Amino acid sequence: MKELIAHSLDDIPFVAKELLEYIGNRKVIAFYAEMGSGKTTLISAILRAMGIESPEGSPTYSLVNSYESPYFGEVMHFDMYRLNSLDEAMDAGVEELLYSGATCFVEWAEIVEPLLPDDVVKVKIAINGIGERLIQFD
Repeated sequence: MKELIAHSLDDIPFVAKELLEYIGNRKVIAFYAEMGSGKTTLISAILRAMGIESPEGSPTYSLVNSYESPYFGEVMHFDMYRLNSLDEAMDAGVEELLYSGATCFVEWAEIVEPLLPDDVVKVKIAINGIGERLIQFD
């Protein structure tokens, strides 16, 4: 398990680059954190590090935003927050997208845990007592 600390928002691009390096060839990255802890901010920074100039933010209402990275090919950013069940995710075609070969960043991954591949990268974000973000990944 690797742990990084973002002392402020200025550190997020550095965390994003380190996480991107750690991911390697793995395609599904699952994010676990409380509301407001910085999942979307970190994913947006990773997307920019992948060469995507204008990430749209969290796809809360559309479930997924799709991008084309000049370096990584197709990239998808999922937000599972509005899903109520695994069946709902299955009906929406989430499983097919997760195994499509695209790089997938998944916010609120708890709801789709059974669909995630064995080599998923799990990213946990917590906020400490002085407002720093503790980012752990394995």
